[in-house]
Amino acid sequence: MALRPVHVNVKAVDAAAVGRFWAEALGWSAYSPGVTTYVGPPGGPVWPDPVVLGIDVVPVPEPKSATKNRVHLDLATTSAAHQAELVDRLRTLGATPVDVGQGDVPWTVLADPEGNEFCVLEPRDIYRDTGPIATVVVDCADPGAMARFWGEAIDWTVHEVTDDHARLRSAEGVGPYLEFLRIPGTKALPDRVHLDLLPYPGDDKEAEVTRLRTLGATDLDVGQGDVPWTCLTDPEGHEFCVLTLS
Repeated sequence: MALRPVHVNVKAVDAAAVGRFWAEALGWSAYSPGVTTYVGPPGGPVWPDPVVLGIDVVPVPEPKSATKNRVHLDLATTSAAHQAELVDRLRTLGATPVDVGQGDVPWTVLADPEGNEFCVLEPRDIYRDTGPIATVVVDCADPGAMARFWGEAIDWTVHEVTDDHARLRSAEGVGPYLEFLRIPGTKALPDRVHLDLLPYPGDDKEAEVTRLRTLGATDLDVGQGDVPWTCLTDPEGHEFCVLTLS
């Protein structure tokens, strides 16, 4: 048994506007089948997508705080010219420069129209085939422990683990990476961005949730009430949800 990441969940006051931003930023389309706005490749919504991680923008009443998100996206580029063009285009769409203490680095740190941080990377060979999203980056205290938990929780392969960094990718070697970076500090606020996971057809969701608990996941009450998904946190308190197909 295993779970698959199916999208990145982003909370926003104006979910439709943030969804449109990310659709234009990634060259994808925004779909609004209900309350949320789903962002995925053009040509009609495919969920779960077999390759990409979409973005599901969920409306909430509270604006983002000034505290940096613990989860963010890194966008891939193919050349220095592409990186500069993408940064310019994103700023035209409403992105703003952000100083998170990065100093003099070859990537550019921006925030979407509601303040969710993301990076536009310089060209890197490792991300040449990921699509527009190079990686989902998670700040943590212990990348090795995160790799152990998430390597068991989902059906992605652990590619690299060091004291400061861990990297996972789908077993098929397609789509973005999931990376854990050692960052000082502890969780102070609910997560504004998190992963949503889904069982495979025929697998039992409750059995999967039980398995996650044995791995170190903890139940989370965010006021969700009686819903068909289950809210959990990993051993460092990063929030995530286990969804159902129906």
